[in-house]
Amino acid sequence: MSSTVVSSVYVVCSDAAGIAGNIFAFVLFLSPIPTFRRIIRNESTEMFSGMPYIYALLNCLICLWYGMPIVSPGIILVATVNSIGAIFQLIYISVFVVYAENPMKLKMLGLLISVFATFASIVFASMRFLDSPSRQHFVGYLSVASLISMFASPLIIIKLVIKTRSVEYRPFRSLLQRS
Repeated sequence: MSSTVVSSVYVVCSDAAGIAGNIFAFVLFLSPIPTFRRIIRNESTEMFSGMPYIYALLNCLICLWYGMPIVSPGIILVATVNSIGAIFQLIYISVFVVYAENPMKLKMLGLLISVFATFASIVFASMRFLDSPSRQHFVGYLSVASLISMFASPLIIIKLVIKTRSVEYRPFRSLLQRS
């Protein structure tokens, strides 16, 4: 009887933590909106970097794959929140590309293609060469690495802050929420 109660409490707490995590992640995905309002209003990316959104897209795609039942059964909330995150990142990257100068457009489009190629390679390799437990570990470790790169990517902006000696192009909310 007591193991059933413990199991029920575990399931409830696990679901509650998953829902809370999804809410926090959704707020994180909304954090760049003020930056993109400025980009749209000024019709220019100015000196903003698109790299954090490229890293975030790759992270969302890898975590989405990790949350799929074929990789990790029972954690579908991970897949749902990261599918929403991938959509947000694609929108942000699209807006960035529309308002960027031509050389930056080409760079961002090249990076976008490389993100999709990397993701396709991960899916192919994990399905073709790994059994279920190995697939979960492989994609899980890649997920951790991509999370670290996503949360570290705003540090790229620090280079611009040092170079220009201005915090004008530092999206403070984005840095605060990703740090």
